[in-house]
Amino acid sequence: MNNFELINKTIAFVKEKLNDAEGGHDWFHIERVYKNALLIAKGTDCDLTVVQLGALLHDIADSKFHNGDETIGPKTARFFLESEEVAEEIIQHVVNIIENISYKGGNFEKRFSSVELDIVQDADRLDAIGAIGVARAFNYGGFKNRTLHDPAIAPITNMTKEEYKKNTAPTINHFYEKLLLLKDKMNTETGKQIAAERHRFMETFLAQFYAEWEGAK
Repeated sequence: MNNFELINKTIAFVKEKLNDAEGGHDWFHIERVYKNALLIAKGTDCDLTVVQLGALLHDIADSKFHNGDETIGPKTARFFLESEEVAEEIIQHVVNIIENISYKGGNFEKRFSSVELDIVQDADRLDAIGAIGVARAFNYGGFKNRTLHDPAIAPITNMTKEEYKKNTAPTINHFYEKLLLLKDKMNTETGKQIAAERHRFMETFLAQFYAEWEGAK
C-alpha cells in the first residue's frame, strides 16, 4: 500500500471512530491538527508518514472520554495500523507520539523524543490556543457543565498529572492552568511563531471578558 492510500484509509477510520465525539475533540479537531502538522513539517527533515499518522491518530481515544484510561488510544491506533500491515517501526513511533503528546498538567516528563513528536505536539497545542482554543475551552466546559467564571476560585498553575485530570474548575481558570502556558512550551520555530499570535488573541479576549464581567464595557 502506498502512502496516499494509507493516509486516506486512516482518515476514513478516524472519521468513523470520532463520529459522535465531543465538539472540541472530534474529526474537525483532528483535521486542524493534521493541517497544522503539515505546515510545521514543511522544510523540516522528518518522516512525513509518521507525522501524518501521528496527527491523525493522536486523539483516536482520548482518555478524558474513557474514564482516564490512557492505554485505549495507543491500543486502538496499533490495532488499526497492524490491520493495514504498516511496518512495526512506524507503528511504534506513532504509538510513542500518542503516549507522549498530552499536556497532563504541564508536569508530565516525556519518555520519548523525536522531531515527529515535536511537530505533532506543536500542531495539537496550536489547536488549544487562539480563537479555536477559546471556542474549544468553552465547548468542553459546557459539555462538562462547568461554570464560566467564579472570581472566588483561583487558578492552580502547578498541578500534578492526577490533579489536572480531576480538575473541575471554571472554564476561565483553564486559560491560566494550560492555554496561556502553551506559547512557551512549543518545540519548533514555526510553532512558536504561530503560537505567539494566537496567544495575543487570547490575552485580548480575556481583557474583554473581564471588562464585560465587571460591567465596564
